[in-house]
Order: sequence, then C-alpha cells, then structure tokens
Amino acid sequence: MTADEILVLRKGTHGIPVEQYAAAIRERLPDHTVTLARTPAEERELIGDHSFVTGMVLEEELLEAADELDVFACAYAGTGHLPLDRLRERGVAVTNASGVHGPNIGEHVLGAILSFTRRFHVGARRQRRREWRHYQAHELQGSTVTVVGMGAIGRAVVDRLEPFGVETIGVRYSPEKGGPTDEVYGFDEEGVHEALARTDYLVLACPLTDETRGLIDEDAFVTIRPDAVLVNVARGPVVDTDALVGALRSNWIRGASLDVTDPEPLPPEHPLWTFENVQITPHNAGHTPQYYDRLADIVARNAERVRETGSTDDLENRVHP
Repeated sequence: MTADEILVLRKGTHGIPVEQYAAAIRERLPDHTVTLARTPAEERELIGDHSFVTGMVLEEELLEAADELDVFACAYAGTGHLPLDRLRERGVAVTNASGVHGPNIGEHVLGAILSFTRRFHVGARRQRRREWRHYQAHELQGSTVTVVGMGAIGRAVVDRLEPFGVETIGVRYSPEKGGPTDEVYGFDEEGVHEALARTDYLVLACPLTDETRGLIDEDAFVTIRPDAVLVNVARGPVVDTDALVGALRSNWIRGASLDVTDPEPLPPEHPLWTFENVQITPHNAGHTPQYYDRLADIVARNAERVRETGSTDDLENRVHP
C-alpha cells in the first residue's frame, strides 16, 4: 500500500457513526483509497498493509501488526491513551485533533458562564415548582474571566468572551509568548494565585499533565473569590475533587460547571450530584455534528502533504515523536 491509501479504524465517538468520518475523508481526497475496517478481524487484516491510519485508539496488539505504519492520525485531541513509547520506538508520526473542538467547547463554556451569571438554574428550579418568585442575578460585563490553557479551546473561549466587556486573564506554560487575553501568567504558584485572587469565572481548558494535576486544590479555593464560578472542560484530575466538594459545602465558591470529573464517570452516590449550584454534563462539551468534518480537513491536508513530499515532517498537529 502507499500514502494514497488510508485506513480508518472502527471506533467512533460522540455517538456519530464512524462511517461519516470515512465518508468525509473520501470527499476531501477523491484520488485516495479510504478503507473503513468495521470489525476487529478487518483491522488486524488491513493494518499491516497501510502506512497512513486514523482512528480514536490504537491498542499495542494492533500496533504490532502494523508493519508499514508511518502516520497514525489520532481522532482525539488527547493522545495519552496511545502506546506512545512504542510508537516513538517505531518512528511513527502521531497527529491529533487539536482545534476541532474550539467552536463547540467555546460555546459550551460561554453557555455555562451565562447560565450562572443569570442564575438560570434557580429559575429552572422555581419553574419545576411552578413558583413565580423573583430572584437576584448577576451581570457578566465588568467581570474577570481567567482561562487556564491557551490552546485552541482556550483561545476559542477568549474570542467568544470579547463582546461581553470582560477582563480576561490567561494562564499558560509559556507566559512570555503572550496571548489573546488582557494579561498572561505562568503556572508558577505566585502567578496562579495572583490570577485566582482576581477571578470571577475560572475556566479550565488545559491538558492534564504533572504540572496541572491537582492544580485547583484546597489552597486554590482559599485564594479564589467566594463569588467565583469554576468551569472545567479540561480533565477531571486538574481539580482536587475532595477540595471542590469542601469548597462548595463551605461556600468558598458560588458554583461549578463540570463537563469532566474525577472519578469519571461520576458514581451515582457521589456528593457532587447533590449540589443545586453544580451543573454536570457527561463529558459532552466535545460533541458537535461538525466533528468528523473538521477532523477530516486536518487528516486530508496531512495525507496530501505525505503524498506530495514523501515525508512525514511538518505534519499539521504533529504531537509525536
């Protein structure tokens, strides 16, 4: 097989049939052969002859059968679930879906912020009770929104906040690079707490790393303003769950919108389910009907690049090695 032939593995995402992903790649690459492996047997049979493979997951057993593999186009933004060490040893170029989620997760975050600003959860509770009674709300204009993570999602959030007249603070690994926010801090303790002390809405949109694991801990909840709202669309372990529960019980924060949790899925008996000022969605911010189309755009451009240059250098969204 050549770079003109692409294999799509069978696992889909967000409840969208993987056939739509294969079809989107075919539409963009009419001169390529795009094959969808729909069974485990087909995956094992076909992967040995393909140099360009795309999918959500790649188990080590399947990788061992991938004799010709040069590029694995991961269909998720995160790649921590892949056998990265083995891929590195094999010299396989790995790309991801970074940027695919920007619009939809940006909208999810904005919706969460506006919901807490106008306290729609209170209105919904009174509607269920058929209770016509006014309640106090807030105003987003003039607030300070801190966005942790200045990748595609973080930038999409900041872009969507621009018309609302808010001050924005960014927290990123390399603050010297600046960003679209009014101010930028690094991940050092002093910088993070300086940002938290001024924050009305804290948006977590960073990857889970050794540096970000447990970033929002009890100490962070002591620093943050008691009328602040936490919005987590990153990964559950970025927040210390016990500290979050304690902060909610002690009124150290106004509320939280959690698309991700630790543990995940959140067990039915977990106390986070019981708070009226906590909004929980089941890792759903990433869902968009445009997912496969945006992903196929990236994969198609990379496939064309490989065909034209005969090289895996300079691939879009290359994350490894």
